[in-house]
Amino acid sequence: MSEELNPFKISQAQLDAAAEIMDLDKDAHAMLREPMRSLTVNIPAKMRDGSTKLFTGFRVQYNDARGPCKGGIRYHPEESIDTVKALAAWMTWKTSLAGIPYGGAKGGIICDPKSMNEAEIESVSRGYIRSIGRYLGPDRDIPAPDVYTTPQIMAWMMDEYSKMVGHNEFGLITGKPLEVGGSEGRGDATAKGGTFILREAARAMKMDIKQMKIAIQGFGNAGMFALQLSQELGAKVVAVSDSKGGVYSESGLDAVGLSDAKIKTGSVQGYSQGGAEQITNEKLLELNVDVLIPAALENQITHANADSIKAKLVLELANGPVTPEADAILFEKGVVDLPDFLVNSGGVIVSYFEWVQNIGGYYWDRDDVYAKLDRIMTRSFKSVADTQAEYAAKGKKISPRMAAYIVAVSRVAAAMKVRGWY
Repeated sequence: MSEELNPFKISQAQLDAAAEIMDLDKDAHAMLREPMRSLTVNIPAKMRDGSTKLFTGFRVQYNDARGPCKGGIRYHPEESIDTVKALAAWMTWKTSLAGIPYGGAKGGIICDPKSMNEAEIESVSRGYIRSIGRYLGPDRDIPAPDVYTTPQIMAWMMDEYSKMVGHNEFGLITGKPLEVGGSEGRGDATAKGGTFILREAARAMKMDIKQMKIAIQGFGNAGMFALQLSQELGAKVVAVSDSKGGVYSESGLDAVGLSDAKIKTGSVQGYSQGGAEQITNEKLLELNVDVLIPAALENQITHANADSIKAKLVLELANGPVTPEADAILFEKGVVDLPDFLVNSGGVIVSYFEWVQNIGGYYWDRDDVYAKLDRIMTRSFKSVADTQAEYAAKGKKISPRMAAYIVAVSRVAAAMKVRGWY
């Protein structure tokens, strides 16, 4: 029987496993298996040829027991409601684990931004906000950028919402340009947070970062910054890939050279320095490295290839890159797999900082942002490690993912309980 790769069913299976281990109240469990609200909208947008095209968009508000919903907006030709529901669930656990006062949400539009010009993307973006704006707001639901969306798109969306409510509402959305209330440090926040987790994991595992060999699957915003930041820590990045394939060099890869190759040829496979060889995305995952960083899309490590993973540490910078069956295999093999909603929470944490700055009208410099991010990421890592140790003392060995779920779900359930929801 093939493995179930529906992302929302995967998110439910992960929750179910944690609920059993932590003996979660059955009513709370039932409520947390489904989103509070799922919206599907049709968005008319003007195309370059003068026609009007209808795009399908989604917004899922999963749970707001701990505060307003928070979550990015993705533009992807294969976007689906189940993917958005799963990501909204994971965002609920992510904000809870980080200890910031948000619930979880996610949005998406079925479109191919690579085939659209700027005017078409702006038209779709503004139309999306007009379609769902009544359900948004700095105290209700605060979007942010995600796959194939940018600070410019966030600015258009903020501007459209401001027109709807009749005044500037910078706190409606995060990940904006600095000129309209964006935060210093937001651009590389996801990768920066991931490197703080890498540092803490290396300490816990008694690994020397300067001796590490790292492979990164994905060369988008998070993957690119992860490469640069890993090298700043002294680690050697030996392999990187994008959607077209990857490159490998035992002597290490150059971040500037990779970026140049991507710009000139459309893929990191255009990189040829130091005798680098071309490899597939599948081969990259199975390299003999110390750290594997999946920074692409969902379901990259499955039951089919999990047993071939040779890395000692998997750092999930992407959302949902490891399936439940693969997670079990990695755990049995002794691979430390740190879950997405711990590792990649830097983006939403700095989005939280941006929202706080917008509300207060007082803005911090980059060093302040990084210092605050470091404290929260370190605290989150410790809460997961402490939960693992607590269960180990009871004779129950649990994975980092299960420990993270137990911390996050217990906090959301406690908020629901005191509010009288069950």
